[in-house]
Amino acid sequence: MSQDHTWITTFLEAQAAEVGAAQNTLAAYARDLGGFCDWLRKNKVTMAKAEQSDIESYLIDCEVQGLAISTRARRLSAVKQLYRFAFDEGLRTDNPAIRIRGPRKAKHLPKTLSQEQVDDLLVAARTTGRTDTDKLRNTCLMELLYATGMRVTELVSLPVAATRGDPNMLLIRGKGDKERMVPLSPPAREALAAWIVVRDKKEEATSLESKPASAFLFPSSGKLGHLTRHRFYLLIKELAVAAGVTPSLVTPHTLRHAFATHLLANGADLRVIQTFLGHADIATTEIYTHVLEERLRELVEDNHPLAIAARRNSGGSTSSDGQ
Repeated sequence: MSQDHTWITTFLEAQAAEVGAAQNTLAAYARDLGGFCDWLRKNKVTMAKAEQSDIESYLIDCEVQGLAISTRARRLSAVKQLYRFAFDEGLRTDNPAIRIRGPRKAKHLPKTLSQEQVDDLLVAARTTGRTDTDKLRNTCLMELLYATGMRVTELVSLPVAATRGDPNMLLIRGKGDKERMVPLSPPAREALAAWIVVRDKKEEATSLESKPASAFLFPSSGKLGHLTRHRFYLLIKELAVAAGVTPSLVTPHTLRHAFATHLLANGADLRVIQTFLGHADIATTEIYTHVLEERLRELVEDNHPLAIAARRNSGGSTSSDGQ
């Protein structure tokens, strides 16, 4: 193993042990740092000898490749964290990345879904699936996701032990191994109770075949032992088609955004939403205030009499004019 790969491996081990980084985060670091390592090797430079100009040249090469600003910013972040670690551990006496400023990300408001679209998705979950068991599982997945705002990894890997006893709240283990409590809505509790009955019957049948019982709420015979992120992503697209909602609008994360936006629109406190989402910084949660402001602005522009009159005077049309 080369010295560069040893650096990366040591860095990843430290992230896992000291920071409690999730597997997806570690995989992203490994990909980004592996790409940087490949570029250094092609240019006959090592991580131990690289200078600020080398890292800047690497970023320029990323831009020439046409990589998105967000991708370049993420790659630089990985490189900066690696060199901060190398400096702290005495692997280098300087940090060549400390003065490099990354490309400025364009600020995009998170995509979300309307209450009506979410309702249509929840209805579709109840009627979509090859079997009644699939329909109960799909209903439970969607109700829990919308009721709690969980991240998709938190949802698919949820331990069944955390959901027993008809709980009013769920204990969720999130990023950095941090725990938080989130309340369950009545529909989510009903869907959970119905799914656990069927799930346990399936697990009993599995135990008769001398197979170990699953520790997860959504078991799978795959390597992870639970439903994968990828399978749930495909499932949610199927539900979007069944619900008549544009599939490109529907992802596990847009439902997380919908959870937060709808809570805020109905008067929930921002600090409470921060706790439910598991955000370490309130600034991350504040983006939802901008989403709400944007939607209110669109509502006024589309429906206020003066705005409608202005469009008519300028030759534009309203939705009623076009009917």
